Amino acid sequence: MNKIIISIATFFLFSACGQKSIEKSIVEGPKLLGSGISLANMDDKVRPGDDFFSYVNGAWISRTEIPVDKGRYGAFDVLRDESQEAVKAIIEESAAGNFANGTDEQKVGDLYRSYLDIETRDALGMRPLIPELARIDAILNNNELAVYFASAIKRNMDVPLGFGQLADFKDPTRYSIGLFSGGLGLPDREYYLKEDEISVELRQKYVAHIEAIFNLAGLNNAASAAKKIMELETRLAEQNMPKEEARNWTKNYNAVSLNDLPSLMPNFNWEGYLSEAGLEKIGKMIVFRTEYVKALDDILVNTDLETWKIYLKWRAVDSAATRLTSSIDAQNFEFYGKALSGTAAQRPMWRRAVNTVNRTLGEVVGKVYVKRHFPPEAKERMLILVGNLISAYEKSIKELDWMSDETKLEALDKLSKFTPKIGYPDDWRDYSALEIDAADYYGNIERAVEVEYKRQMDRHDEPVDRTEWGMTPQTVNAYYNPLLNEIVFPAAILQPPFFNLEAEEAVNYGGIGAVIGHEIGHGFDDSGANFDGDGVMRNWWTKADLTEFKNRTEKLVEQYNAFKPFDDLSINGEYTLGENIGDLSGISISLLAYKMSLDGIESPVIDGFTGVQRVFLGFGQVWSGKYRDKTLRLQIETDPHAPSKYRANGSVRNVPEFYEAFDIHEDDALYLAPKDRVKIW
Repeated sequence: MNKIIISIATFFLFSACGQKSIEKSIVEGPKLLGSGISLANMDDKVRPGDDFFSYVNGAWISRTEIPVDKGRYGAFDVLRDESQEAVKAIIEESAAGNFANGTDEQKVGDLYRSYLDIETRDALGMRPLIPELARIDAILNNNELAVYFASAIKRNMDVPLGFGQLADFKDPTRYSIGLFSGGLGLPDREYYLKEDEISVELRQKYVAHIEAIFNLAGLNNAASAAKKIMELETRLAEQNMPKEEARNWTKNYNAVSLNDLPSLMPNFNWEGYLSEAGLEKIGKMIVFRTEYVKALDDILVNTDLETWKIYLKWRAVDSAATRLTSSIDAQNFEFYGKALSGTAAQRPMWRRAVNTVNRTLGEVVGKVYVKRHFPPEAKERMLILVGNLISAYEKSIKELDWMSDETKLEALDKLSKFTPKIGYPDDWRDYSALEIDAADYYGNIERAVEVEYKRQMDRHDEPVDRTEWGMTPQTVNAYYNPLLNEIVFPAAILQPPFFNLEAEEAVNYGGIGAVIGHEIGHGFDDSGANFDGDGVMRNWWTKADLTEFKNRTEKLVEQYNAFKPFDDLSINGEYTLGENIGDLSGISISLLAYKMSLDGIESPVIDGFTGVQRVFLGFGQVWSGKYRDKTLRLQIETDPHAPSKYRANGSVRNVPEFYEAFDIHEDDALYLAPKDRVKIW
């Protein structure tokens, strides 16, 4: 989700998702396929039943140093670095050429150059931000403050009341506008409220950081301003919903007509806010944080206008920190990189420039990336894998002993409507309206935000665009969108250790197969299970089945709560529940799909491992990774994904085949008695 204006990617219907039979996907021919297992990364001195993650990745962990510019490093990070290097080569071809103004190549090359031109940015100093600061100084009263909030959102600034476009939960064929809380500089409300020594020290560093930024920006009364900002952000944080509750979309979806918005915030200038945003004719807004919105009305009234202006200047500089001078950028990293994440050094400028191009002109670069790095046979083989995973889910759902036939029919209907997107979009984004200037990095990003805002507002009354992607092809990741019931796998993730064209299929089922299963599993996790096959939020469960589902997921919450990476900090089983359901579903169903694909033929033993063992090993090796302590704490406290070690260990201990495959006994640390193992899908 972007900070302010949010676009939920939408889908086209793909016929392969209804495939019933399992297809064999082993490549035919004389070539001998390997195991795809990185034997050199394994530590056979560790019993897999004590710590499966370390058994698979222990040697790699021991010999690998986390790069100075990273807080964590693992399989995902290795591939992301490689993707950046591939994209850099594409970008530099444009940067080195002399292309006509307005061409894709000119835009890519000049955007990249503008980022790297730190001399120009330093020479400009704070001048690019002067118009924003002038807008803030010109605010005369609370009515104009509300108008400024909407104006700032259009420029992608993070303010206390933000909005974004997304498909409507009750009618996902149409767009809606959601209203969200925002405006905090620390990662989560708990960072403002916890009283342990680490949290108190971090808040002190945050106040010092604000003061340093004010001084570098030439703003007045930096020390007193920093204290006022912290006090105001703390009041906002106190009214924010805990992250565990924020995951409950059914509870938090509240459609409010524009005429009724004043009942939530009677002192807020809704007319000015909506008019400035261009939303005065939309009919309704979806309020996702109702109690926060009500509380914000009181905070607005009871906070003097001068404090709001000080706070908004901070939001303006903070939002633009990486676009301004090298000294402001360095101070921004000093807090958010070093103090918060424990990262020793900034990423090289070229990597940050590549990320900027990917975020701003991602599909321009993506077209070339796909031609160079995504062979057609990869997409063909992925389609087979997706079809096989769908068939395995179908078999598993039909055989569930805890679910009624009535709910099974609904689950199977949803499964039949899953839409896979693989590699790259069929329709590429048009960037013709965006002007890029090699000497104006600040303006380039400002214009890109303006163009994107207009694109979304222009389409608001049209049907949801089902062809849109929420990630570029060069992104190493995948996602599930419940509103469009789609699973999306960009090209860049379709390589080892996730997907290996040179390996026998067991490792692919454990790697990308489990990722596929994970994303499908999100359609049936504690959040996704609230949406049907058409993406409509509704309850399709019988009362008894929903109760049993919650009983089973609660056992998973308890299991993950028991993982304790630090003496004072455990995994948050409730907050990570959706991802943990996805991981457990992913490995369980991918293993079933692999066994079904064998069609009764015994799998080969390769590198001393059976096919079933290689599925588990393939799953374990995609989670290779190590963390700096501060980064690990940050992930535990803010990320719905558990750290990689617990994603591997927490899932396999619930799968019965794991016990047989690796001879797991009661005295092994990961052992769970059969009655304590969780099976959901």
